[in-house]
Amino acid sequence: MALERRGVYLRLYLMSAAVIIVALCIIYRLVKIQGVEGKELRAKAQDKTRVKEEVIPANRGNIYSADGSLLATSVPVFEIRFDGVAPSKEDFEKNLKPLSDSLAVMFGKSSSHYQNLMRKGRANNSRYILIARGLSYTQFVRVRNFPLFNRGPYKGGFISLQKTIRQHPIGRIAQRTIGYERQNDDKTFGRVGIEGAFSNYLSGVDGRRKMQSIGKDQWKPINDEIELDPVDGKDIVSTIDVYIQDIAHHGLLKALQDFNADHGTVIVMEVKTGAIRAISNLGRAESGNYYETINYALAEVHEPGSTFKLASLLALLEKGKSDTARIYDTQDGIVKFYNARVRDSKWGGYGKISLARGIEVSSNTVITQAVNEGFQNNPSEFTDYLSSLGMDKPIGVPILGEGSPYIPKPGAKGWSGIALPWMAFGYGLSVTPMHTLMLYNAVANNGEMVKPQFVSEVKEFNRTIVKFEKEVVNPQIASPEVIKQVQAVLANVVKKGTGRKLDSKNFSMAGKTGTAQVNYGKGKGKEMYYSSSFAGYFPADNPKYSCIVVIHRPDRSKSYYGADVSGPVFKKIAQKIYTDVPITTELEEVNHVSSEIQNSYADYFTKVNDENQVMPNVKGMYVMDALPLLENLGLNVAVHGIGKIKNQSIPAGTKIERDKKVVLEL
Repeated sequence: MALERRGVYLRLYLMSAAVIIVALCIIYRLVKIQGVEGKELRAKAQDKTRVKEEVIPANRGNIYSADGSLLATSVPVFEIRFDGVAPSKEDFEKNLKPLSDSLAVMFGKSSSHYQNLMRKGRANNSRYILIARGLSYTQFVRVRNFPLFNRGPYKGGFISLQKTIRQHPIGRIAQRTIGYERQNDDKTFGRVGIEGAFSNYLSGVDGRRKMQSIGKDQWKPINDEIELDPVDGKDIVSTIDVYIQDIAHHGLLKALQDFNADHGTVIVMEVKTGAIRAISNLGRAESGNYYETINYALAEVHEPGSTFKLASLLALLEKGKSDTARIYDTQDGIVKFYNARVRDSKWGGYGKISLARGIEVSSNTVITQAVNEGFQNNPSEFTDYLSSLGMDKPIGVPILGEGSPYIPKPGAKGWSGIALPWMAFGYGLSVTPMHTLMLYNAVANNGEMVKPQFVSEVKEFNRTIVKFEKEVVNPQIASPEVIKQVQAVLANVVKKGTGRKLDSKNFSMAGKTGTAQVNYGKGKGKEMYYSSSFAGYFPADNPKYSCIVVIHRPDRSKSYYGADVSGPVFKKIAQKIYTDVPITTELEEVNHVSSEIQNSYADYFTKVNDENQVMPNVKGMYVMDALPLLENLGLNVAVHGIGKIKNQSIPAGTKIERDKKVVLEL
């Protein structure tokens, strides 16, 4: 009995000892977990459960042209990934091949590629396998409905990430004016053009959604729901007319290429409203190609040369210092002010001519004598008048980066005895091309100076939020009588002056040529070159548009005069716009048709329907030139794109039939 009792006690002792040992082991393990291993385990657990809030950028509003074309728009792009752990084994095996087959058809890779990719990822417990990126919304919807992916993120492992990119449907045309908004590395924003100036309207309200960590630097949405939906920005309707912009862009580009020039700008403004219908800024890159990099129209401040003679003429007439009939002696083409000489471009000068004729032939000696005689006793009267024209301060357009003009003032630094006569023909002062255009536009507008306008309204869907009305800078820059005299002089510049090569029997123009020396006498390291310009408006008798063309550093061996380099660009723009946009829509009804017209039409119709008619080669032509040609051949023309024609669906020389469709790719 005693032995039996001792055995029981022994077993109890052993059991108790075993329990104590196990307890000590558990305590030891807990201490170790809390200590050394605990930090690692907690870090892993925390990493697996980390949640962050992701910002979903709102879509920026669209920018439209005046004619409704898209200039800038936000396009969503999607990235598709696969969570290899999420699907059950049964679902994975059942749907892997049909899913891979669908992906192969859509993206062009083999089905086995996708099968191996997802099997390997699942075997490695990868939860963020890249399937495709850069997908459009239509592609995204298609992929989302593929086998397995259509079961969602939890059962199908489908992960989608969205971002928004900005696209310009018309390409690089007016790229600098349309602009952009970009975030820099230091979190500041770079804002350019309309995009930057009207960002407060274009920017919407960002959305939010929660993201969960699935590994080192890898995140996935907790669910497909968005906690706070983004609110899209409002749309901007610009004043740009795509058709006029296309004409201006290609006209400037061709001139830059033909004269191997460095850079240039073209602006087309609607006379009555100040609406900028086209603005092109092209500079030459190291490759020799031309791109929009700097907004020369607004940012570049330079001596304008002879186009500034308009301001001098206005000052002389408005202040009663001279009149258009007054005679001045060009003195063999050279006049002296102190020790400095002013020369006419014509050797020997023009003899004795009137002030009006002096402007028409762009005589430097005439305008400098007139201004010096008229204002030498009170030069502030001249500079004050220039100030009333807004020539001494920024215009104040909303687009950032506008240059600050410089007009010397009597008594201030930079003023000298020759300052006044030099200003008379556009030297010793600096303005932007937009300043010059505003002045010419005011003359075309019978004296009313209006501010350049880049945006007409802000819209939300089809509802106008903000309407931008015409802004008058100066209601009358000169008396109506003076304006009429100046208009006649500018019209004669084209008819019988320096711009006579530009004259056309089909439509009228008025304006002024300009040829300025840049960096003259600026010292070592400053190469002197020429800038060529033409500023004016059309039609001369009932102006609808004003325009300025400035081209810097043309090849002197080809030409550098305003009438040769910039003038033809102005004429081409005016001709294209004038022939496409009729000045009046009212036509007199004529019921009588002469027999001569009927016979001519019959002959023409016979030629057009000639069975031997063949397709012409229109590649390289502008669409506005090719369209009437092809339509007169009886073809139905479809146009894709903007600019010059690159491809035609019917090859040149092919026999054509009336009403056949031809597609032109630009």
